[in-house]
Amino acid sequence: MKKAWIALLALTVSLLACARFSQTPVPVSTTPTLTAVSATVRHAAGSTQKICQLTGDLDRQTGQPTGNLTRDRYGVFGTDLGFSFLHDGRTWFLFGDTIGVHGGDSIAYTQDTNPEDCLDLTFVTGADGRYSPPSVPGISLGAFEVPAGGFSANGAIYVFFTTDHSETQVMGRSVLARSDDGAHTFTKLYDVSTDKFINIVPLIVDDASIPGLPESAGQGLLAFGTGVYRRSNPYLAYIPLDSVEKRSAWLFYAGPDTISGSPIWSADETAAAALFVHPCLGEFSVSWLAGLGKWVMFYNCVLPRGINLRSANAPWGPWSEEDIIFQPWDDGGYCHFMHVSYQDRNCDSVQDPGRDNEWAGEYGPYIIPSLVRTQNGVATVYFVMSTWNPYAVMLMKTELRLESAP
Repeated sequence: MKKAWIALLALTVSLLACARFSQTPVPVSTTPTLTAVSATVRHAAGSTQKICQLTGDLDRQTGQPTGNLTRDRYGVFGTDLGFSFLHDGRTWFLFGDTIGVHGGDSIAYTQDTNPEDCLDLTFVTGADGRYSPPSVPGISLGAFEVPAGGFSANGAIYVFFTTDHSETQVMGRSVLARSDDGAHTFTKLYDVSTDKFINIVPLIVDDASIPGLPESAGQGLLAFGTGVYRRSNPYLAYIPLDSVEKRSAWLFYAGPDTISGSPIWSADETAAAALFVHPCLGEFSVSWLAGLGKWVMFYNCVLPRGINLRSANAPWGPWSEEDIIFQPWDDGGYCHFMHVSYQDRNCDSVQDPGRDNEWAGEYGPYIIPSLVRTQNGVATVYFVMSTWNPYAVMLMKTELRLESAP
C-alpha cells in the first residue's frame, strides 16, 4: 500500500505541475457598513504564521501526526485550495484536486471554533466511509476542474465549479450548481462564464448596507471573479439573492460614473471593469472585516512574490496598493513547511515522496470569515494556504490593522 501511495502521489502531482507551477517557484457573517476613515489595512510584520497542517496524515514540519489524519480516516492523501463558507451552523471547505482513493475533489466541514489548535474536519463521505468527490451531471471535474467558491441560501449549498480544462486553457468555464443534501449530490443550474468570472468568490450582503448596489433592499450576492488563470485582474458582479438561480439576473460592475463617481452596472459581462490592475490573479479570497470597517482581498502573485493583501472601503474600491503578508523565504515557509529543491540546497525534508527536486509554492489564500477576531484595533485573520510540495493545505493566521493614509 505504501509503494502504491507513493507512486500515485508522484504521478498525480507531476501531471498537475505542468499547469499549476509552470513558472519558477516563486459568506459574510456580519453586516457590511462603509467607513469614512481614510486608512488602509496593513499586516503586522512577522505576524503571519502557520498554525498546523490541515490535511494529510503527517505534519511534515513537526514529524507528528496531523489532527485530522485525512488519509487514514477518509482516504485523502493530498489536496489543495479550501474556500470556506457557513451553512447549517458549520463552516464548509471546498478542496481542489484530491489525491486519494477516489480522485476528483473533496468537501469537508467543521463546527470547531478554536483555530489556535487547528480545526477538526469531517469530510463528506460515501457508503464506503471514504471521501465522496462532488460531481455535477454534464460537466467534467478532472484536474484543474474544481469547486472554486460556495455560499448558503434557500436552505441549500451553492457551489461555483470550474471546468473545461485543456492544454491551451487551464480553466475554461465556470458553472453554478446546487446541492440539497449536504454536498452529496449536485444539480447544474447554468453556465456562468468563459471570460472574466472563472474563479469566483461569492459573498452574501444586505443591500441596504452598501450604497451603490443595484438594489437598495433585501439581500444580494457579490461575485468577485478572475478570468485567465493567474493572468487576470479582479472583477465584480452582483445578483439579487432571490434571483441567484437565474443567469440573466447578473449585473457587472462597469466602473464609476465620470460625474458622480457612483458605480455603473451592466448586464454585459464584457463591460466589466477591473477593480485594479495587477494581472496575476487566479485563486483569491475577499472578506468584510467589520472590526476594521474594510473589505480585504488575499491573492497569490508572482510579482511581487507571495500572498498579497489589498483593502477598500467599498467592494468596487478604490483598492489600496498591495501589501505582502506572506513571502516564503521571509516568513518561515521555505526550509520549514515548504520544500526547497535539493538542486538548490538541502535545508528541509518536508517534501512528498519522489519530489526531492520540486519546489514548493504558496497559493490559494482563502480567508475563513467565520473565524476573524478583532480586538483593540487588530484583526486576527485565519486563512488556509496550499503549499504544492508537500501537496497539502496549511491553516495560517495573520494580524491586520488600519494604517492612516499619508
